[in-house]
This record gives sequence, C-alpha cells and structure tokens, in this order.
Amino acid sequence: MSAPLFDAIERDALCDLLDQLGADAPTLLDPWTTRDLAAHLVLRERDVLAGPGLVVPGAWARLAERRRRALTASPYTDLVESFRNGPPWGIFRLAPVRRVANLNEFFVHHEDARRANGGGIRTLPRGEDEALFRNVASVRRMLLLRIHGVGLDIEWAGTDAAIRSSEDLPRVRLRGVPGELLLYLFGREEAARVEVGGSPEALAVLRHRRRPWWWGTE
Repeated sequence: MSAPLFDAIERDALCDLLDQLGADAPTLLDPWTTRDLAAHLVLRERDVLAGPGLVVPGAWARLAERRRRALTASPYTDLVESFRNGPPWGIFRLAPVRRVANLNEFFVHHEDARRANGGGIRTLPRGEDEALFRNVASVRRMLLLRIHGVGLDIEWAGTDAAIRSSEDLPRVRLRGVPGELLLYLFGREEAARVEVGGSPEALAVLRHRRRPWWWGTE
C-alpha cells in the first residue's frame, strides 16, 4: 500500500485559513500578506513559464516575481479557490512530488500564515509527523551542501528517531517535533520551537550559513 499523501490535508487547511484571515493578514514572510502568499501558491502550480523562477535565480526569478505581483490584482477569493482546486495535470500531481516538495511547501506556508496571526505549535497525526520527518532528512542534506566543516544531528523529540552525522566534526544538534524541525531548516528559526545546541564554532557556521536565495519566499 502506498504512503498517504498529506499534502492534500495541508492544502485544504491552508485554504481554510486563507479564507478565514482574508487578503490583508500578515505572514512570516514580511512584507508579504496573505494575498501575496496566495498569488505565490497559484503561480507555482499554474504558471508553466514563470514557475521555475521560484527556484532559479536571475532573470527567470525576476519574471516570476513580476507575474506574481500581477496575480495579486486578481480577486483574492479566486486565488484561494484556484489553489484549493489543485494543479492541472503535470509534475505537481506526481506522488513523489506531492510527498516531498508539495508537503514541505504547503506545511511551511500554512505555518507562515498561522504563526504570524497568533497560531502555535500543532499536534499532527502520527503519519504526517512521520512524513515530515522523512522530509527533514532530505532538507538536512540540502543544508549541508551550504555549510562546511559542521555536522548536523537532528532528533525527533519524544522518540528515539534521529538523524546523526557520521563525520568527526564540530556539530549542531536540533531537537523538536518534525514540523518544527522543518520550519527551522526552512529559515523560520524565530517561529520554530526547536532546541538548538552544539559547539560555539558549529553554531556560528549555522547562523551565518549561505541560504538559498529563495528562502525568503519559499
């Protein structure tokens, strides 16, 4: 039996929240409002030309931002409904993309809207926690490509599950539930409820790491 696709749960919950908050609520992605966030989500799935600019810097990124800004002129309810209806047939309907990229995207942006409007840590179904922890492992690997000379150990609080570095290096330890760990790794350190420890030199490298250019909006 295939693993559940929790991106659909996060999509619906995010749409419900966007409807509840309205178009002008703040998000963690200041100065973006919920309208900006809704436009971003629609562009990602429905603009084949500009969508790659969300992860490719330079001229393509500038095109994506121009087209996202243009989308913000659309009625807000239409943007939310378009996102709620899901993508047309294509890559974003494929199960591997849904399990990793979509789930990460929708969970993190759901929290971008929740946390900026008074929401706290959620208790998630065990299956979704497990799916998020699997994704934490892949995001950790991406992060390690941008920091050098540091090991990164990640622990799922309340369980024995852990992802540990094998290298004999100064290391950072992150401890929390999977969703909070994912938020931290996606640059939402101030909002994430994560215990951070480690050697001073390793912590300094992590604080000053070179982030992907798009982490401000992704």
